[in-house]
Amino acid sequence: MHERENDRIVRLLFAYLAADYRWQHDADWHDLRIGLPAPGPELVHQDAGEFALLSAWDPQSVPRPEPANRRADQAMHDALLASGKIFVPAFSSAPDRSWREPSWMVMDLPQPDLDALGRRFGQLGMVTWPRGQPVRLRMLSARPDRIDDPFGQLDFVDWVE
Repeated sequence: MHERENDRIVRLLFAYLAADYRWQHDADWHDLRIGLPAPGPELVHQDAGEFALLSAWDPQSVPRPEPANRRADQAMHDALLASGKIFVPAFSSAPDRSWREPSWMVMDLPQPDLDALGRRFGQLGMVTWPRGQPVRLRMLSARPDRIDDPFGQLDFVDWVE
């Protein structure tokens, strides 16, 4: 991996690990945190075995105009409807809210379909976890050559080339 691309992936990786993730149930928003269990979605969706949070906004974390993001979000919404899987609104944001993007939390979408959907919409990372396990970050990229991980956060990251 080229050094500049390596640095970009590492910078985004740690931004994603620090991000706030939320999902909606009824009129309330509930937190998800990479590396921690997520009992809320598991209680609400008791038949689900797999959970994922993904977005169609800002492919590869490169900002683009809101109308383009809204069209992509609608296309992802339509793809999720076509999948027949249960999904609910969600969002991802920087802790200081300087960046925020609508997302969807989907239940039991098979991993190959999830990866294909992430790639179709140009996403670098998605949040995933199996029932009863901590929330994980799934990066649709080769693992960068050099990553310093002083806090063990990479234990909760999966790399998919």
